[in-house]
Amino acid sequence: MNLLGRAPRGRLDRAVLRLAERTPDWLIDPVPRDHRETDAAFRRRRRMTGAFSVLGAGMLGLSLSQKPDSKEFYGLTMAVAGTWVAGGIASGPLHLGWMRSARETVHRPVVTPVLTGAGVFGLFYGAALVAKRIPVLNRAVTRILRYAHQGNPALVTMTTLTNGVAEEVFFRGALYAAAGTTHPVLKSTAVYGLATTSTRNPALVLASVVMGALFGWQRKITGGIQAPVLTHLTWSALMLRFLPPLFADQPSIEAETSQQEN
Repeated sequence: MNLLGRAPRGRLDRAVLRLAERTPDWLIDPVPRDHRETDAAFRRRRRMTGAFSVLGAGMLGLSLSQKPDSKEFYGLTMAVAGTWVAGGIASGPLHLGWMRSARETVHRPVVTPVLTGAGVFGLFYGAALVAKRIPVLNRAVTRILRYAHQGNPALVTMTTLTNGVAEEVFFRGALYAAAGTTHPVLKSTAVYGLATTSTRNPALVLASVVMGALFGWQRKITGGIQAPVLTHLTWSALMLRFLPPLFADQPSIEAETSQQEN
């Protein structure tokens, strides 16, 4: 048996096992915590997260249907962030979390989450180079990046980072806690991806599943939202800074539509 809970049967299993064996225990062993709630509090948390998941997903889809650099876009994206934060706070207690160090001390996670965000950005940048060659992904990425191309840099940065924090407060804070003790990473990631489908953008949905799994794993290891928040902020800031120039030569959705109509 191994960390996967069964004997390795394929190449992927063996690769995961080798990676786990080479990774320091202090990076992957969950920090002890006691986040037990009463049955009544747990049921209330589930009701609140369910309601706010539906509300937030609807508003997310509406916000990304607005024109770039419009008052409606900025207003609705901030409203989405407010919805996630309100849902997180209303559901019950939230926790920042702790992380082990190589010296077996416990501290708030700071450096490791930031470095993780930078590392994951590098992987996404490489994936973006590939996406440019795949028409459906190229159009999807270009469509979301038009908000950065055509928007006010300061406002786009503010709304992007604010929503990054808000998503972690709700999905890795409230919703993860509401998922219970059985596969909370899988459940919270699934809901995160499902909420993102309201944008009807395959690139965003794919990114939400990949990053949601990473953020959920950080939540599992640290017992709180500080690590996923810092990773999310680092990743988002780097994506916002370096991805738009990579797709600057691509036509916007409006331009493509206009050409087709003519």
